[in-house]
Amino acid sequence: MWRNMETSQTHSSESLSKDLSELMKEATKEVHEQAENTPFMSNFQKGQVSLHEFKLVTASLYFIYSALEEEIERNKDNPVYAPVYFPVELHRKAALEEDLQYFYGSNWREEIPCPEATQKYVDRLHYVGKNHPELLVAHAYTRYLGDLSGGQVLKKIAQKALQLPSTGEGLAFFTFDGVSNATKFKQLYRSRMNALEMDLATKKRVLEEAKKAFLLNIQVFEALQELVSKGQEDGHPTQSKAELRKRNVDKSYEHGPATGKESERTNRRHTDIIPTTPLVRWLLALSFLATTVAVGLFAM
Repeated sequence: MWRNMETSQTHSSESLSKDLSELMKEATKEVHEQAENTPFMSNFQKGQVSLHEFKLVTASLYFIYSALEEEIERNKDNPVYAPVYFPVELHRKAALEEDLQYFYGSNWREEIPCPEATQKYVDRLHYVGKNHPELLVAHAYTRYLGDLSGGQVLKKIAQKALQLPSTGEGLAFFTFDGVSNATKFKQLYRSRMNALEMDLATKKRVLEEAKKAFLLNIQVFEALQELVSKGQEDGHPTQSKAELRKRNVDKSYEHGPATGKESERTNRRHTDIIPTTPLVRWLLALSFLATTVAVGLFAM
């Protein structure tokens, strides 16, 4: 029996001697495969996504990245994170602020909701950053490299499905101006991450945190689905099409009547594209997160 236990421990040690990036990919493989095989991923790739849900997804991502990047800044000189500190290349908070201003207007901070599941994710990020900064790399790797890889596919799909301007408004989140070559940058990031000094026990905790990060993301979008579904059932959607049209028509006339092209752009910018049920639409919105992470990590 003792020999079997020793053999098992040896195999475990040998497996954990692999590079951290490879271990991360293996540890989250099952949940990624589940995401890849869901119907909503296929539907999203067909461009079946609505603007209303996309806006709420963007809002939740803003809270998540604000917390993540606050903790990254707190630990930017800490040896457990410093080697993978790439604020110019990766940070998304400013890009999300730009997108939210485009979608909601100048008062976007007062309009965007932060559901309980999103706050739970935010709280976890702050807890990790303050108490276990060695785990922060799990959240950064899962989100940033997923966005950098799979996000580029989603950017093209969203632009077409939501009829967003070809000049990129509303899609700043997917635009990494600081990364000229995504493949080379991902190689650099992996090499820096793999060079982080950590013992086997810490590696195990980082891998568990990576899985937790993915599950927290899933919970966020399940909660958003419930939020919209409840609003539809009560007859009080978070923001109706009529409200959107009125607000944006008023805004478009602040500086005089809109031209034909500007009027057309405003209508396309603020109209829900696919009139499906709340459940179906939120499954599609959920695919933003799942596809970004799943496609992103498997592309690395």
